Amino acid sequence: MSPDEWQAHVTTEAALAMGRWLEARGHLDRPIASLTRRDLECMASNAISRFIVLSFERRTAAPDKEERSALDLLLMG
Repeated sequence: MSPDEWQAHVTTEAALAMGRWLEARGHLDRPIASLTRRDLECMASNAISRFIVLSFERRTAAPDKEERSALDLLLMG
């Protein structure tokens, strides 16, 4: 998977994680403006968690040492 394809995949997965959180709480049909700060923080936390999992999986599978090093830096924060 190219870097651009991976970025699109990660973006989609993060959006799905936010959607799943909203759906589980019955907020999927509410406008964003009606969500509380806590709701937004929880959505962001789910998206970030999904990104971390996908990045770790890509880092583990990456055959390119340069890409692994870049992901190591990203994941170490």
